[in-house]
Amino acid sequence: MEMVIKPIDLPGVSKQRPIVIAGPCSAETEEQVLETARSLSAKGIKIFRAGIWKPRTKPGGFEGIGIKGLAWMKKVKEETGMYIATEVATKDHVFEALKAGIDLLWIGARTTVNPFAVQEIADALKGVDIPVLIKNPVNPDLELWIGAFERLYGAGIQRLAAIHRGFSSYDKKIYRNLPLWHIPIELRRRMPDLPIFCDPSHIGGKRELIAPLCQQAMDLSFDGLIIESHCNPDAAWSDASQQITPDVLDYVLNLLVIREGTQTTENLSQLRGQIDNIDEQLLELIAKRMRISREIGVYKKEHDMPILQSPRYNEILEKRSNIGEQINLNTEFVKAIFREIHEESVRQQMIIMNEQA
Repeated sequence: MEMVIKPIDLPGVSKQRPIVIAGPCSAETEEQVLETARSLSAKGIKIFRAGIWKPRTKPGGFEGIGIKGLAWMKKVKEETGMYIATEVATKDHVFEALKAGIDLLWIGARTTVNPFAVQEIADALKGVDIPVLIKNPVNPDLELWIGAFERLYGAGIQRLAAIHRGFSSYDKKIYRNLPLWHIPIELRRRMPDLPIFCDPSHIGGKRELIAPLCQQAMDLSFDGLIIESHCNPDAAWSDASQQITPDVLDYVLNLLVIREGTQTTENLSQLRGQIDNIDEQLLELIAKRMRISREIGVYKKEHDMPILQSPRYNEILEKRSNIGEQINLNTEFVKAIFREIHEESVRQQMIIMNEQA
């Protein structure tokens, strides 16, 4: 589906990078919402966010204040002139948010993963001109993410944007959710006109990671940031460790280095030419390797041997990653390359095995 994406364009909101959406993870009390909004407004933030309905991993946690929090959001809008934004996950959420005058909606990661839920929201928004931001699904599935945009676009929503909030992983390391930057980069290649926001709060899960993640997003030419900011983060009812005060947010934003892509690239042409030549050589070498893999497949077929030889595969990964480390290549990067090469080698041998004698 070819989509014509329109700019979000909210009057009074600068189009310069980064567009910033900030506010608490959850609306907790009227006092907390208004105090945070006043502080953010004083720092120049134009779009205030707060979760009204909060999907939780397990029952028993704070699942949002519900509809009464929308009245507090309306007060923020009336008192500060800020635009107001919240997450919706059902058609009822959409109805209540629109009735309350919410200016911008986003769809959360747990909802994006469910096409039925996304379609329900899309159907509820038919005929409504409102910006909708869509977070990546919890799992690293680009097609599922793009499918969500297609569903909203099919309902007539053209002011769309993406939120990169990282991807869930069983193997927890530094980040709460792995950035996997190559996925939003591929989204940008596939949908070049789609604005992309970064959610460093959910990627990092810790407030000390927010600043470096914001800078990485800017270095990758993201259009905006959506950051959780609370007047008293340590007392927050949800996700306390990843929220920052408005003062800290202001400090983080002032430290950002914004690199615009308007400079000439003429001086890079020679280096890029070298890259092109090396890439061609790499492809030729991979093609040669696959020809040898097919010869191995013929031998295995003639001698009635199984395709997969696990000790050999483990040997390849171990030896190649050791060589990579010696020449200053990341071992996980090298292993990932050879996993893909091995998978294709197995596929080539399966073709040989299935050929009629």
